[in-house]
Amino acid sequence: MTVAVADTIEALRTQLAAARQAGKSIGLVPTMGALHAGHTSLIRAARQETGFVAVSIFVNPTQFGPNEDFARYPRTLDADIELCGQAGAHAVFAPRVETIYPPGFVTQVEVRDLQDRLCGASRPGHFRSVCTVVLKLFNIVQPDLAYFGQKDAQQALILTRMARELNLPVELHTLPTVREPDGLALSSRNRYLDAEQRRNASGIWRALTAARQLVESGARDPAAVEVGLMRDLAAIPGCRIDYAQVVSAETLAPLLPLHGPLLIAAAVYFGSTRLIDNVQFSVTAKDHSSDNSSNMR
Repeated sequence: MTVAVADTIEALRTQLAAARQAGKSIGLVPTMGALHAGHTSLIRAARQETGFVAVSIFVNPTQFGPNEDFARYPRTLDADIELCGQAGAHAVFAPRVETIYPPGFVTQVEVRDLQDRLCGASRPGHFRSVCTVVLKLFNIVQPDLAYFGQKDAQQALILTRMARELNLPVELHTLPTVREPDGLALSSRNRYLDAEQRRNASGIWRALTAARQLVESGARDPAAVEVGLMRDLAAIPGCRIDYAQVVSAETLAPLLPLHGPLLIAAAVYFGSTRLIDNVQFSVTAKDHSSDNSSNMR
């Protein structure tokens, strides 16, 4: 289908106003572009649940650290627009940097504590920037529903908390991670990997799965589970560990003993490429596990 492309807030809001006048609900899929099947799964879900789907494509400069990959982050707008149309989106919002951050912009939004754990510990300020840009997108689009992926579990948790505490009239849906046949989570950064790194990167999912199986077999000491996870990750050729942790899926805080909703999460490097992944599930008081994790697809 044909997608309307807007690079100004005014042009996008004209499209949104027409959709609302026609009685349609609005779905938003925020992205940084370089779209893949994980993104299209979000677009298709939004198409099923709302009457008008807007996809934002904006490589947000403020969420990249000084030594990160902002300059080389893949920008494939034409291909992204085509993919959006194939997936059923109605509009693409591709603003310029100065549209989102006009001269003199100084406002920031943060969710304390949650933003400082896991990825936030090694990327200070990252989630402050994510919250700020997503809140701006929520205010620009005013969606009824917004869609995010489980691969970015910490981001989804933080944004859900932000929306709840700021009384935003938007419902956030977090969808399962889409994976390659060998288990590697789809990511725009996967295209940085060379052939050998790509083969080895599938070991991330195997290590996470082994850690989950250890918990399901009765392990309740998070330190023991983390040691096993780090051992398995360290055994992957070319893999350098940023973090590997087992935490509460609700607070990202450590749990001793392990119980309730759990998040086993890891961030690793292959060369200069940083990849993240996780598995989420629950351990009940009777030590039975209920799966809420991403499925292999």
